[in-house]
Amino acid sequence: MDWTRPNDIKEQLQKRWDSGAILASLADDVDLFPLQLTLKRPTSKELSERFSEVQSWISELSKSAKNYRIEFRHVNHRILGPNEVPSKIYIDQLSDALVILCKQKQARVYVQLLEQTRKEVPVLVQWLIKRPLRALEVADVWTELLSIVQWVLDHPRPAIFLRQIDLPCVHSKMVESYRGLLSELLDLALPKDWIDFNATGNNGFCRRYGFLEKPNRIRFRILDSKVSLISQEGDQDITITANAFAKLDLSITKVFITENEVNFLAFPPLPDSMVLFGAGYGFDNLVDAQWLKNKNLYYWGDIDTHGFAILSQLRGVLPNAISLFMDEKTLKSHKLLWGKEDKPEKKNLTQLSEAELQLYDDLRLNRLGENVRLEQERIGYQYILDVLVNL
Repeated sequence: MDWTRPNDIKEQLQKRWDSGAILASLADDVDLFPLQLTLKRPTSKELSERFSEVQSWISELSKSAKNYRIEFRHVNHRILGPNEVPSKIYIDQLSDALVILCKQKQARVYVQLLEQTRKEVPVLVQWLIKRPLRALEVADVWTELLSIVQWVLDHPRPAIFLRQIDLPCVHSKMVESYRGLLSELLDLALPKDWIDFNATGNNGFCRRYGFLEKPNRIRFRILDSKVSLISQEGDQDITITANAFAKLDLSITKVFITENEVNFLAFPPLPDSMVLFGAGYGFDNLVDAQWLKNKNLYYWGDIDTHGFAILSQLRGVLPNAISLFMDEKTLKSHKLLWGKEDKPEKKNLTQLSEAELQLYDDLRLNRLGENVRLEQERIGYQYILDVLVNL
């Protein structure tokens, strides 16, 4: 029997709750109620052929009708005579819908959020109407979120670090944890000329609203003992800001980039050379280091589809980058150490050489086996030394 039952009524209401429409009706001028729900009822044929079932259905529906209203239709059946059969179902008031859904507490919380927001930052009421269920999720921190928005309104493009926001019960970690949500709120609350719309996503939060960003940092080792940046003997393992790195003027000819920290630390001494600890996807911190374009630049990543994708991306910044230990010979000579790549890259890459592209296609099309990869730290150390000597 596919006629509407009491549970079906609740399911229809639940869908409207999940869409946010029921809560939004508490704030919006558009009133949902009385709300007519879909009613699947017996056909004339079913009325005559399954009359006892129809009577049971009407009884069940009527006994449960404490928070919904049934509108009956008078039917004169040629066999059964006159009968009153449900034709429509209504939820007359919001309070009835909340009782059926057991959402009275959530509705009270939402009303409190509306009242508080109208008093403190009225422009954000439109966000509460658009995202009512999300509002309930952050109800416990809504007071702090409103305080942050108001602080930014009072301090346009403040040019300070997030840690320097001085608000009781609000710490910088909270701002960082809710950057996505705060972006939605600040975009509504702030004048448009206070927002840098070119800065997007969580990483662009600070620049978008005028806060100082933590400087990008670059870690490198000088591999030539004759070249020194600090006045001490021993390993030159140095970390500096990207701005400072861009201004370096080192008397070296070769620069290596590796993605693995152990490889970075174990990279052997080489004349006129340095090694950078790579950044995976994203080489924005190297963009301003134009002096790298005048060096012999070598990139060493994993031999897998993502390794080649990173190499291709690097060449968008530094076209002179040469791949190192990312060739067919290296891969096949370490076959016993092959692993499997979890989620291989499938897209076409435009910044690879012919040989690199061939190997990339072999990997992404599984010509060598399923999801083959060779992690860079699995390459034998003597093999590395032999190749580096011949560079």
